[in-house]
Amino acid sequence: MGRDKAINAFAMPGGYVGVYLGLIGMTASRDELASVLAHELTHINQRHIARGMVNGQRQGTAAMAAVLLGLIAASRSNNADVAQAVVAGGQAAMIQGQINFTREMEREADRIGFELLVLAGFMPSGMSGMFEKMEVASRLNDNNQFPYLRTHPLTIERISEARLRTRENRPAPPAYAEPVRHALMQARARVLMDRSETALRRLQNQGEPGSPQVGEARLAAVYAAALASVHLRDHAKAAQFIKDAEALAVQGALKTQPFARLAVAHLKAQSLIERARGGGEPLSPELEALMPALDADSSRPGLLMRAEIALARHRAGQAQSAQALRAAMEQLQTWVTDHKQDATAWQTLAQCAEPLGLKLRAMRAAAEAAHAQGDLLGAYDRLRVAQENFRAPDYRDDVEASIIAARLRDLEVPRRRLLAEMRGERPE
Repeated sequence: MGRDKAINAFAMPGGYVGVYLGLIGMTASRDELASVLAHELTHINQRHIARGMVNGQRQGTAAMAAVLLGLIAASRSNNADVAQAVVAGGQAAMIQGQINFTREMEREADRIGFELLVLAGFMPSGMSGMFEKMEVASRLNDNNQFPYLRTHPLTIERISEARLRTRENRPAPPAYAEPVRHALMQARARVLMDRSETALRRLQNQGEPGSPQVGEARLAAVYAAALASVHLRDHAKAAQFIKDAEALAVQGALKTQPFARLAVAHLKAQSLIERARGGGEPLSPELEALMPALDADSSRPGLLMRAEIALARHRAGQAQSAQALRAAMEQLQTWVTDHKQDATAWQTLAQCAEPLGLKLRAMRAAAEAAHAQGDLLGAYDRLRVAQENFRAPDYRDDVEASIIAARLRDLEVPRRRLLAEMRGERPE
């Protein structure tokens, strides 16, 4: 997940998909977002990156052979212009071949991705709707000229093909009956993708009374205004917007969608924590009123929020904060056992373990967070420091020491391979 306003997503080697928050902020429904993910997942499932590398090598070899043959022919004609034309033509043929291949892979990703979208239970119209938004976004700087130079098919072609496929498929049933979920996550993405003061002030103003929006659209605008106010440290405004959001979440059709109330509860807890942290104020007793709803939330955000509240109680010096920290730490430990690449959960686990005096566990969790973020050398160094401190009285923990030793053995081979590559050597 990239915290950037770019409207883009991309597939990466190793089966990863990158998604910018700008894309989530632009999509109007879960189906449009799912269509992009289906497209990118198809790039991975069809091994397009590997096939592109093989095709590039093949095109390069063919182009080089064509250039050599052309140079031989040009040398016999004793004409320098012919030689230059041959070289330029060979390079152009290679580049055009790569463009054509990439465009075909994009068409394949559209076709198979559409099938994946439908099989997953999303509305088929999500893909054509997404392409239409892309066309609008690029209309000012793209006149659809020079289609033979494009790595992607023309957007208008992709819209037409998606619409034809949609007609051939019956609408899928909704995966869940909470349209407010995407509206609130879209609002959250708009805040987090651009945290400049100008952007935050604009979102704050959009939440002011007098808007013609109603229902989930109005709730999303107020939610974004409240979150923007939290980032601006305008706590009075944040409290007012949250109060408005609480009122909206129990009106009309929204009162039948529990996610609306839960999302507002999360936002209120975050606001109270930030207010106590930044303003030097005591932790508000309002936080206790939110705990029943947050304790019942078994999702990852609920897990992380309970840990943040436990840390806030510890900073405030509240009684029984150690008990809350330990409970949060154990829940996080269970989570990361099944989700080893969750860097945020590892970092939060480290923060919970440190004040409990579990220094080795905190150091290992910090190392695992670095590893999940792709910092192999940083993770190895942290584990080595933890191992070296093991015998110190404050660090003694036989179980964690054994786990750290095992992790160091696991990382030794990839570490050596990475160091060899950095030195330009052939890895063993």
